[in-house]
Amino acid sequence: MARPVQRKRLPSTMESSLAARDHVGVQDFVLLHDHKSEDEFIENLKKRFGNDLIYTYIGSVLVSVNPYKVIRDLYGPETMEDYRGVNFYELPPHVYAIADTAYRSMKSESRDQCILISGESGAGKTEASKKILQYLAACSGHEGTVDQVKDRLLESTPVLEAFGNAKTNRNDNSSRFGKYMDIQFDFKGAPVGGHIQSYLLEKSRVVYQAQGERNFHIFYDLLAGGDGALLNRLELEPNPMDYHYLSQGDSYRVTTRNDQQDFKEVVQGLTTLGFTDSETASLWSVVAAITHLGNVNFQDQSGHSAIINTELATTVAKLFQCSPEKFAKSLTHRTLEARGDVVCTQLSMEQAYYGRDALAKAVYERVFLWLVQRLNSSLENKSRSRKNLMGLLDIYGFEIFQKNSFEQFCINYCNEKLQQLFIELTLKQEQEEYQKEGIE
Repeated sequence: MARPVQRKRLPSTMESSLAARDHVGVQDFVLLHDHKSEDEFIENLKKRFGNDLIYTYIGSVLVSVNPYKVIRDLYGPETMEDYRGVNFYELPPHVYAIADTAYRSMKSESRDQCILISGESGAGKTEASKKILQYLAACSGHEGTVDQVKDRLLESTPVLEAFGNAKTNRNDNSSRFGKYMDIQFDFKGAPVGGHIQSYLLEKSRVVYQAQGERNFHIFYDLLAGGDGALLNRLELEPNPMDYHYLSQGDSYRVTTRNDQQDFKEVVQGLTTLGFTDSETASLWSVVAAITHLGNVNFQDQSGHSAIINTELATTVAKLFQCSPEKFAKSLTHRTLEARGDVVCTQLSMEQAYYGRDALAKAVYERVFLWLVQRLNSSLENKSRSRKNLMGLLDIYGFEIFQKNSFEQFCINYCNEKLQQLFIELTLKQEQEEYQKEGIE
C-alpha cells in the first residue's frame, strides 16, 4: 500500500507558483520557450541559481550548479523523506530524486542501475556522489548486518577523500582520481556489499604542486591530527612548511577544511572498515616516509650523486622497514640487468632527484591501490545469492592548465570519451521512446 507523504517545507516551494516562473525560471529545460537557444538556457540557469535553486532537469538528466555555500534545508533526513517513493517530476529537481528513481527502478524491475556524474573540476561531483550514497543508506532496510554494510560504505568516503583528494585552485576538495563504486543490494533492496574501482590517480601531485595548491589531504591531516606520541614515532614536525613535498604550493591552510578533525574521521573510518592497529600503523609509517623523502637532498661529487643528509635517509629507511645501507645505495645507484649480466652504475645528481621523486610517486600509488583493495575486502559479500547492483561513477573534472602533463591528457581524454558515451546513451533512450510512441 502506498503511504501518504506529508509535504514539509522545501527550499524550492516557490516553484509551484506559475506567477513565479519569470522570477525563478523553469525546472525542466525542455519547457523553455526556445529550448534550442543557448542564451535562454543560460538565462534560466542564472535565474534559478540566483534563488538558490541549484538543480534543474533536462528530461531525466539532472543539471547541478555548485553554490559554494550551505543552502538551508536543501539536504537532510526530512528532505530525504520528502523525496522517498515520490514520482520523479512530482517535486522540484533534486539529486535525491535521481537516487530514489534509480533505487526504485532497481528494486521493482530487478535491473542493475548506474548513476553517472560528470562535469568540470569544482562542479560538485564529489558532494553529489556523497549525497546519493547517504540517500541510498537512509532509504534501505535497517538490520544488524545491513547497518554494518551501510556504515562501511559511508565510512569509505572520508578515507578515500583523504588519500585521493587535494586542494586545487578551483576546488578545496578536488578528487584527484576516478572512482566507480558498485553497491550490491539483496532482493529486499537492502545493501549487502560493495566494490570500488579506482583509476588515473594523479600521483605527480605527491612530488609537485602548483602555486596555491596542496598535496593530498592525508599528509596535512596526519601532521595536524596526529598526537605527540605518533608524530614522535614518525619523527615528524607539525608544520607542513618544513617539508618540500608539502610546501611547494605555499597554501597549506584551507579555510573550508579542518585537518585535525578530518584525521579523526579517517581514523574512525579505518576502524569501522576493520583495519587492524598494525595495518593502520604501517599506513602512517609509509605516509611519513614519503613526507621525509622529499627532504632527502643530493650533492654533486665529480659527476656522481651523494646524499647530503644521510641521517634523514636512515629515518626514511626505518619507516619503510628496509636496510638503511641498501636504501641509500638505491637512491644514488642504478642496477641494470642485460643478458644475465648485472651492472651497477652511479647516478648523477639530476638523476638522483628524479629517482627520489619517482620512488615517492610509485610508493604512494601502491599505498592507494592497497587501500582500495583493503576497502573492497571489507565490503565484499561472498554470498552466491542473486544481487542487484547500483553503480556510481564519479569521474575527474575536465581541466586545462598552463602546463598540462600526460596525466592531465589522459584525464581529459577519459572525460571526452565518457561524455560521448553519455550523449549516445541519452539520445538512444530518447529515440527508443519516440519509436514506442510512434513519433517520427
